[in-house]
Amino acid sequence: MPPARAVPASRPALSAWRDWRSWPDSLTNLWRRSLRFRTILVTLALTALAILVACIWMALAIQNDLFQARKDQVLADSLRATQAAQETLDAAAVQGDTVQIQNLMTSVRTTLVERSSTDMIAAFRIDRTPSQLAPQNFTTPGLTEDVISDGMHEAVQSDADQQWWQSVELPLADGPVPGIIVGQQLMVPDVGGYELYLAYDLGSASQTLGFVQTTLWIVGIALVLLIGAISWFVLRSVTIPIGEAADTSAKLASGELGVRLPVRGEDELATLGRSFNAMADSIESQIKELADLSLVQQRFVSDVSHELRTPLTTIRLAADMINDQRADFDPATARAAELLNAQVQRFETLLTDLLEISRYDAGSVQLELEPTSLAHLAEDVIGSMHQLAEQHGTDIRLVAPGGYSPVEMDPRRVRRVVRNLLGNAIEHGEGRPIVITVDSNHQAVALGVRDYGLGMAPEDVERVFDRFWRADPSRTRTIGGTGLGLSIALGDARLHGGELAVWSDLGRGSNFVLTLPRQGGHLTGPSPVPVDPGDESVSSDDLGLTQPIPVLTMDAQSDAGARGGSS
Repeated sequence: MPPARAVPASRPALSAWRDWRSWPDSLTNLWRRSLRFRTILVTLALTALAILVACIWMALAIQNDLFQARKDQVLADSLRATQAAQETLDAAAVQGDTVQIQNLMTSVRTTLVERSSTDMIAAFRIDRTPSQLAPQNFTTPGLTEDVISDGMHEAVQSDADQQWWQSVELPLADGPVPGIIVGQQLMVPDVGGYELYLAYDLGSASQTLGFVQTTLWIVGIALVLLIGAISWFVLRSVTIPIGEAADTSAKLASGELGVRLPVRGEDELATLGRSFNAMADSIESQIKELADLSLVQQRFVSDVSHELRTPLTTIRLAADMINDQRADFDPATARAAELLNAQVQRFETLLTDLLEISRYDAGSVQLELEPTSLAHLAEDVIGSMHQLAEQHGTDIRLVAPGGYSPVEMDPRRVRRVVRNLLGNAIEHGEGRPIVITVDSNHQAVALGVRDYGLGMAPEDVERVFDRFWRADPSRTRTIGGTGLGLSIALGDARLHGGELAVWSDLGRGSNFVLTLPRQGGHLTGPSPVPVDPGDESVSSDDLGLTQPIPVLTMDAQSDAGARGGSS
């Protein structure tokens, strides 16, 4: 069994590997979110590119200058030594004596060493035929015949007065070094021409070039770091006020109207700060005026609604008494009594809705929660509105594969939402079937009301929850709505932490979906009932809705429980 400490020993490596793999995402997020990081990175990249190009150009220029200067020096040195050697040869009188010629070549070799700055010398007879009189070829360490190329031999042999040179690699004892070989002919009396080669070591020039290049790179890196530090310092003086402005703007947008930017100096940033503070002052004053106006309006609606309840109650009692006696009136008076009673009822409903809206505006609405089955609540609402559906020739179908288990909700408010949605569906359903779907999952329960009536245009869907708004103002209300039902329904849904969504299309009808969380709070996942029914270009007859749809009750719940998340 391995020791206990062997197990956690691999964890830091694994953690480091995971951190390494997350670096690209972290850098990408930092690039998107940080102006300072993005600007410094771009500045460093462009600066490094510029310095790289400058260093390469300077290194190449210095290298060429050093080589050219050294080459000119070598050629001059070689020419001077060769001329001195030729003068020695021309002044000698050997008269065909082999010993004298040999001594003369030794003297020439000494002259070459003394007059030149190199000791790597080689000489080769041009005429390769055997001769007793001709001195032997000679070489020195570092300059052998293998180092000299065939092209160099041919060039030197071709012209007796021309000086030739070639860059080579000299095999010295310490290792190969760059060098230059200079070749020219020497004329030996009574013997003929010789190829004379002098090799020069360029190692010192290479070391100088290396030192210069290293200095350039060090200076370049130091410049990049210095420019990066300067950029960071300059950007910090600019981005800190920008960051303060962004944070202050976010706080102002979140409702902290008292926040202001600190103003320092008289520059452009100070001008921006003063302008921002002036704008914040103006917004704060206007918002306060609007809040005061809204409060006055809310109080006015609430006070008027409360004050109207007493006279409305009296009018309602009088209207009921008159309506109960309408059989004793003539037809015109009886009809007037019916209209009076109906409009008083509508007035009372409108007044109740206005009071409810004023409570929402004042934030004084409280839920009365109790465990309630949404499916059973839907059945109760369908039963209570059965007579109204028959009057419009509408068949209401309930499909409830889930939603039977009790969920904490305010049943009065949820029942009001469902009644409102179903009433609107009957009103605008054109007598076609209406399908109510109830389903649930682990996070939420939902109820959808689908009609196949006229439907709404996209611009009408966006305003369907506005107060007193009607999709078709020319249509006459048959149920007596106040225009506040959907607005109140949306408020009830949000009060539960849920949502009320709508889908609608002209000629295809509408689908309203109420979704409530199971555990309170807010919704965290998709609704069990999709808002978009997904039946494009399908009519109610194509869906078979002219045939009865069975209602799934508690007896069918066991079959429906096979669905994941339903209850």
